[in-house]
Amino acid sequence: MSDSERNRLSGRLSRYARVGMNVGGVAAKVASARLFGSSLDKGKNASELATALGGLKGPLMKVGQILSTVPDLVPPEYAEELSQLQSNAPPMGWPFVKRRMQAELGPSWEKRFQLFEHAPAAAASLGQVHRAIARDGKALAVKLQYPDMQSAVEADLVQLKVLLSIYRRIDKAIDTSEIFEEIGNRIREELDYGREARHTLLYKIMLDGEPLVRVPEVEPALSTNRLLAMQWLDGNRLLDYRDRSLEERNRIAKAMFNAWWAPFARYGVIHGDPHLGNYTVFENEAGEAAGINLLDYGCVRIFPPKFVAGVVDLFHGLRENDRDRIVSAYEIWGFAGLSNELIEALNIWARFIYGPLIDDRVRTIADGVAPSEYGRREAFQVHQVLREKGPVTVPREFVFMDRAAIGLGSVFLHLKAEMNFHQLFAETIEGFDRDMLGYRQKAALGGVGLA
Repeated sequence: MSDSERNRLSGRLSRYARVGMNVGGVAAKVASARLFGSSLDKGKNASELATALGGLKGPLMKVGQILSTVPDLVPPEYAEELSQLQSNAPPMGWPFVKRRMQAELGPSWEKRFQLFEHAPAAAASLGQVHRAIARDGKALAVKLQYPDMQSAVEADLVQLKVLLSIYRRIDKAIDTSEIFEEIGNRIREELDYGREARHTLLYKIMLDGEPLVRVPEVEPALSTNRLLAMQWLDGNRLLDYRDRSLEERNRIAKAMFNAWWAPFARYGVIHGDPHLGNYTVFENEAGEAAGINLLDYGCVRIFPPKFVAGVVDLFHGLRENDRDRIVSAYEIWGFAGLSNELIEALNIWARFIYGPLIDDRVRTIADGVAPSEYGRREAFQVHQVLREKGPVTVPREFVFMDRAAIGLGSVFLHLKAEMNFHQLFAETIEGFDRDMLGYRQKAALGGVGLA
């Protein structure tokens, strides 16, 4: 065994021990409560779990954030606690940063920059960002991955599987096996900064000509698979604009809508992490909100045309009350063995998500709902049916679609945006609908199939 392999194994075993101790204590309480028939204080237990995850400041903390944004994937008490997890992990110190930068760019790495700020501009669960200036004067955001993250991810995913299996024993409404595979695949992909660089370029192409959204340029010569140098885009936190004029708030909301839904409808690509830290607001010369900077491309999901067709078909099916088209959309997504009761349960959720897209008027995304509560009531209603009539296996593709929809809805509520969401969505899918009509006509003649 080489030294690097030995170090990775040592790091993984160490992570197993620390994660297992934190998560295992919570799991033991759940197991003993079930064994002896005693009641479990879910609120206290959830708080202990959030503390355990947050203390780790690594991939499992990121998993906790994901679980909290998919309604009813975990009990409400757990979701509320997990949603409080922050991305501001303790940063690596400067001596550590220098060693990491040397490992990625070589011993003379500092000569490749005019300036490289010692203190990070941001620190998150998988890495930290430093502001720098390239030799040619370009302002850069340099994202450096923490050491031994591959071992940390694998160790944390083992514990995630334990957590989900415990929940599955308590509540059999949802089979989380596909969810686990999806989350694992996406987090492993986030470790590959070369992949993120390609996704950044993909978004730059897809959103070319979109004035409300800015995508940074990547500096390939200063990037590796664990180091990503991108154009620094000046901007402010979205929450700083909650009290601005309705026109500005709507402009930000429209930028968010376009950034997420246009790439999905036109190319089958979605940004799976609409976290508040992944975009900032840029202003015009008058100091007004002009659009958003989309900053992070680690969690990007690419779907086959068939899945996108299911999303659009469900929109039309709900709008026209076409039950056959609705059921067909669910089956396209991968839901199997659906009874009438399960279909009606899924419809509760679908009508909630699609409601603003069907309603042809200016409105908020959800009247009288707090951002943190968006989707919770409807998810609870669905869960009640699934507990009695389920279980249902949630297709893996559904996880980040759901996360994106809930994340965007929360942003629109933060902004108190008032727009015609139907009109925006109809414009977005217009080309897709036209192309699909052609595909289906050819398919009817036996000339083409939809993959």
